[in-house]
Amino acid sequence: MADVFNWQLGRKMRYRFPEAHPEWQFAAVFNINRCIACQTCSMACKSTWTFSEGQEYMWWNNVETKPYGGYPHQWDVHLLQMLEQVNPGGQTWDAANKDAKTAPYGTYQGMTIFEAAAKQNAGQEALGYLPKDEDWTAPNLYEDTARNGTGDLRRPKPVSLPEHETWFFYLQRICNHCTYPACLAACPRNAIYKRHEDGIVLIDQSRCRGYRKCAEECPYKKPMFRTTTRVSEKCIACYPRIEGADPLSDGVPMETRCMSACVGKIRLQGLARLNSDGTWAEDRSNPLYFLVHVERVALPLYPQFGTGPNVYYIPPRWVPRPYLRQMFGPGVDDAIARYELPSRELTAVLQLFRATRTVIFRYEIQEGPKVRDVTVGGKTWSLYNDTVVGFDKRGREAVRITVMEPFYERPSDRYINSV
Repeated sequence: MADVFNWQLGRKMRYRFPEAHPEWQFAAVFNINRCIACQTCSMACKSTWTFSEGQEYMWWNNVETKPYGGYPHQWDVHLLQMLEQVNPGGQTWDAANKDAKTAPYGTYQGMTIFEAAAKQNAGQEALGYLPKDEDWTAPNLYEDTARNGTGDLRRPKPVSLPEHETWFFYLQRICNHCTYPACLAACPRNAIYKRHEDGIVLIDQSRCRGYRKCAEECPYKKPMFRTTTRVSEKCIACYPRIEGADPLSDGVPMETRCMSACVGKIRLQGLARLNSDGTWAEDRSNPLYFLVHVERVALPLYPQFGTGPNVYYIPPRWVPRPYLRQMFGPGVDDAIARYELPSRELTAVLQLFRATRTVIFRYEIQEGPKVRDVTVGGKTWSLYNDTVVGFDKRGREAVRITVMEPFYERPSDRYINSV
């Protein structure tokens, strides 16, 4: 066993393998506030990768309704309960001492799933469980089911920001291609590996023997066992597109199927350059670096698990904060405050979400005129019609978009639609 540094926790932790990191890391930001649960992302992935016999229950991308939904059912509730049993009351943070690069959320004082497994001494690399067959029966169970303060779902009450008493939200999930994958640590066959060129986590199916330890110990339950082949499968991050090998990519990295199909424009996928200790190398003009490390509006999912997930979320504004802090850590309050009154730069960068299927490595902002001043929560906020320009890996312009979308008026002689 080795001690590795996890910047999301602000400290070192126990892990099976010593420190080793790729040059670039596949990463993404999902804006929960925009999701409409249309499941276009789910179907894009399904129709591309998991449409064959034995894959019927496989949804590498899924959108689930919180707080009641989950796929497999209640995956996070089960693990949080197990973590609490091993380390009662231990899921706490010291958010007082922060460092922008090595401890942006403070220091996690509890046990990770790796440390809890060591304490439990049950022959596991990570604390986990194997879902039952019935847990995979319905990916949209409890969809659109709300919760309110009284627990009476039949009598929803009027709501208003900043927190709704009656609430739910959609959580979009893919494999997190973690910095310290639990599935990789768990595999007794060493069939799972993390690619050096982009950090994508893959399963070598020629080595896999279907022990399902990956499915048991991944906290996010994204490796899935296929009964027809007797091996495990998981999200591959559409790596031909990331490599620029797709015929439509023009030889540069291209967003995955679930990202590029998103109707609500909630997703921005890219690659982050890493340092030798797993922290992100400073890259101020990379939109992912800006969102995660500069503006800090995008947070990891259950960072206390210790896997270092590389899919980040802009938390929903209307949800009770204790629930969000458990799910995304102590950075929630600052992230929501910054999103509610976005800086001029953040307002522009948010336009890059789903503006192009080309992965953006660098952006520039061309300042435009002020559009209006508005008062939000007693504070004055100014909106500018800036232009944000995104560049691909080769430094070529890939997209140019303004904060204010242009308005087109139909000519008077064509005011009636016809076929």
